[in-house]
Amino acid sequence: MLRWSRWGRNDDGSAALEFITVGVIFLVPLVYLVITLGAIQEHLLGAEAAARHTARIIGQADDAATAAANSDALLANVIVEYGMDASRVDVSVSCRPAGIDCPSAGATVIVTVRTAVSLPLVPPIFGLDAAASIPLHAEAAQKVSRLWGSG
Repeated sequence: MLRWSRWGRNDDGSAALEFITVGVIFLVPLVYLVITLGAIQEHLLGAEAAARHTARIIGQADDAATAAANSDALLANVIVEYGMDASRVDVSVSCRPAGIDCPSAGATVIVTVRTAVSLPLVPPIFGLDAAASIPLHAEAAQKVSRLWGSG
């Protein structure tokens, strides 16, 4: 009986095991948080770049057809560059003041890009990836020249 009581009070070597256990318990969520924040930041930068550059291209184009073609090509390049899912990117273009053709001389072009980021390591079964996604939104404005469309 004496041997068991000494064994129960012996703490030799248990500190290393406790540090490893606690380290793993804290490290796994921390690594997941870093991966998730990296994915969110990548998509947010992509949405912001798409909005800003699309507004700039539309504002500096010579006519509406050139603006549409160049902005579509730019949007496709940004989606590929930032690893975004093209089916989850929604772009809308509007102009201010309201009631004028978009784009037109002297107007302000406002480009809005909406997308969603699925959380890493969430499986795409039963729609879990769509349910566990974070919506992102970016908006940019560009003033169109008063001489726009005059050649």
